[in-house]
Amino acid sequence: MFTIKENNRIKAFTLSELLVVLVIIGILVLLALPSLMPLISKAHSTEAQLQLGQVHLLEKNYFYLHSKYTKDLDEIGFEQVKLVTEGGSAKYKIEVIEATTNAFKAKATAVVDFDGDGVFDIWEIDENKNLKEITKD
Repeated sequence: MFTIKENNRIKAFTLSELLVVLVIIGILVLLALPSLMPLISKAHSTEAQLQLGQVHLLEKNYFYLHSKYTKDLDEIGFEQVKLVTEGGSAKYKIEVIEATTNAFKAKATAVVDFDGDGVFDIWEIDENKNLKEITKD
């Protein structure tokens, strides 16, 4: 609530008081950020898990029609979303790394280092829907 004093001045916060508050908020955010990084990485890894689940479903459908698995993502109907490194929104590159008559293995490799430690997240899935994190970011 603002009140006007007798000398026509408005009682309010000064610019320096506001800057001090902003600096304090900034410091608190910087202190909290490292503890939030594992949570952020876990949220991003959900993208890899969902995409690999979709590849598994498409590979199974292809297997039922052709009695074999394939390494070609276009052949199973999977469309890779444009990667963030190319101006898109996908943070994981999806690829089928091996495919035989009875088995396949697909991999999702992060193209972004989520916590800045130089290690990129890698997930794999196989024909039995065994989803596992190979390299943790």
